[in-house]
Amino acid sequence: MSTIDLIAGNARIAETTGQNDPRSALKFITCGSVDDGKSTLIGRLLVDSKAVLQDHLAGVQRAGVTDLALLTDGLSAEREQGITIDVAYRYFATESRKFIIGDAPGHEQYTRNMVTAASSADAAVVLVDATKLDWKNPAMELLAQTRRHSLLVNLLRVPSIVFAVNKLDAVEDATLAFKNISAALQAFSSAAKIPVKATVPVSALKGYNVVDAKPGWCSYEGLSLLDLLETLPSTVADTAEPFAFPVQWVEKTASSSSDTSQGRRVFWGRVATGGVQPGQTVTILPSGQSAVVAQVLDHTRQPKSVLAGHSAGIVLDRELDVSRGDWLLADDTFMPSRELSVTVAWMDDEPLVAGRIYWALQGHRWVKAKIKRIVHKLDVNTLAEENARELPPNAIGHIELSLQEPLATLPYARSRVLGSLVLVDTASHKTSGAVLVL
Repeated sequence: MSTIDLIAGNARIAETTGQNDPRSALKFITCGSVDDGKSTLIGRLLVDSKAVLQDHLAGVQRAGVTDLALLTDGLSAEREQGITIDVAYRYFATESRKFIIGDAPGHEQYTRNMVTAASSADAAVVLVDATKLDWKNPAMELLAQTRRHSLLVNLLRVPSIVFAVNKLDAVEDATLAFKNISAALQAFSSAAKIPVKATVPVSALKGYNVVDAKPGWCSYEGLSLLDLLETLPSTVADTAEPFAFPVQWVEKTASSSSDTSQGRRVFWGRVATGGVQPGQTVTILPSGQSAVVAQVLDHTRQPKSVLAGHSAGIVLDRELDVSRGDWLLADDTFMPSRELSVTVAWMDDEPLVAGRIYWALQGHRWVKAKIKRIVHKLDVNTLAEENARELPPNAIGHIELSLQEPLATLPYARSRVLGSLVLVDTASHKTSGAVLVL
């Protein structure tokens, strides 16, 4: 699946996962700085939860020692360099829950891959390597990439954020290290207004507090990481918002005795917000025309009302010019705009400057977007908002966009789908920035 589809909110999750069930399959990512032990942690989760076959486990042994990181590092370049480059997804289940894990890279140059994974995650585990910090100092500084990834998962509205302090088995005084690092993480998250579910001491290498709890270690008496993950809620679809539907595919059916759509075109896609049922009036963007929903089909082509997060086929009461990229919206509800105030996570190798023009993608709709103004840049170390004339690679900032055609949006705090856009370079077609509507 492409970066664009994920960030635009179009991740294809099976209809059977029950998105409005808070205990449905949990999709979470591991993130943090380079070599904090993200791949090893996932490997430990898979091995200790007995989700790895013996022949697979034998294939990741080096000189008689099992290299847990190789269970997720699948690219040859990752194995050669010992780094994670792209997001690797793994699946496992416990007696009480199913999980989808995304192993996100820690290098700055691969921040776009981390943003891709976070955009559709229910939870994020931010790893912190105790051995890289001045853990004896209560006023220690966290690593810049730890701060950046924490800020990004919070900006991307990941519902549950957990800090996992790793490699405590490799320091002289694990209890003191966990105490001081926890205090530094608490101070940072409070200043950045990041809600944190828990801070857990772990050793991915030895398995402490990953699957099985190690009571009393580091003076910690809470749940193990896996036990904690089993309690976290899945993301609930935006069913309370007005109806919005991005058209992905237009199907022209032949009229027959078994044809429930009576030969009219069926507009297929995934309901972004709200719900749809026969009889409601919708407005088509960009044409502005209105129609009444004659029929709604679910993903099995059965007539049924469909809520946000699920696929639907919509038949209108009259033929209108609707194609891929158009939106069907609740009538007289949205006010499409050409001017947007947004937060951007800049991921291009070239800096963002005012005046540049990019493609903006929302759902399946492409429009030209001009960088009207850079309002400020966020300093990930001090959290201060600074005046800036450009945003360098991997920076986070507040900008104003001017669109060639209007889009219907909601603040990202209300809707992940309607509040997110992707900026794409018009020449290279590279994903340049993840945009969150304020």
